[in-house]
Amino acid sequence: MAALVTEEKEADLQAQIEEVEALSSIYGDEWCVIDEASRIFCIKICSDLEEPKLTACLQIILPSDYPSAAPPIYQINAAWLRGPERVKLANSLEDIYVEHAGESILYLWVERVRDFLVEKSQSSGTEEHPEKESTEAEERVEGDDEEEKLPNVMALTLNNAYLLMHQGHDEELPPVKHGKPVTDRRSTFQPHLAPVVSPGQVKMVLEKLYTNKKIASATHNIYAYRIYCEDKNSFLQDCEDDGETAAGGRLLHLLQILDVHNVMVVVSRWYGGVLLGPDRFKHINNCARTLLVEEGYVASVDESAKSGAKTKRPKSKKPK
Repeated sequence: MAALVTEEKEADLQAQIEEVEALSSIYGDEWCVIDEASRIFCIKICSDLEEPKLTACLQIILPSDYPSAAPPIYQINAAWLRGPERVKLANSLEDIYVEHAGESILYLWVERVRDFLVEKSQSSGTEEHPEKESTEAEERVEGDDEEEKLPNVMALTLNNAYLLMHQGHDEELPPVKHGKPVTDRRSTFQPHLAPVVSPGQVKMVLEKLYTNKKIASATHNIYAYRIYCEDKNSFLQDCEDDGETAAGGRLLHLLQILDVHNVMVVVSRWYGGVLLGPDRFKHINNCARTLLVEEGYVASVDESAKSGAKTKRPKSKKPK
């Protein structure tokens, strides 16, 4: 019996290796290996290869018993995809798995997502960063106490799966602070901040924010974090553009030059229909810095000039 199980695992691993090699060959730079050992991958999918109009990122974890006995664990990241459309796409991927149970299905999934993007772009005529129904969001972005909670349509997201694989189950959700929104030419920016000491807490904060209906509806949710690892005397840091090209890297650079530790900052942007050009980066970083000052992670300009105060280094709290 044990030998049979071992043979099945070896067959699954070989099938995964062959499938990943084929996808890498087919999609080239669009295919990305995030963590080879943990079998985590992603692919950027466009509705039109010549002139991209809609894009989505399909992130995947391959369980050890895929494809013989389990489906891939996945998450679809697309700023414009939510509500009934997300449920519809999720259901169509599930149908593919059921129809092809026991087979390698990633190519079918990628092409189904691509078909979905083509259908969506043809029916709506939207651009790569389509306008959102931003007026309502701009009028109501400050709090989430009374907001309707959105159901999680994915049974197990990539972030949850990665947390289960690499983190314990005993980490606490850090407190999340919301800054004041800033509006320019109908685009609204709002920062959010949380103390974090592990990648698991970063994922928990993101999941918490996305339960807020307004934040989930933002055109972009840009974030960056820096965690100081005392045992290695080094930093664990990362960022995410969420469709706002280069914004995440600029936000992470801000955290670096301010030398803030053990904190993540998320900036939500609701696009108002008017292009802001470079001003959008200014608003993203300025509102993030304002919230960092308000929460004591960095001294204000006036305080720094008077006392030469250094940035605050929050003490790391070990998960219970």
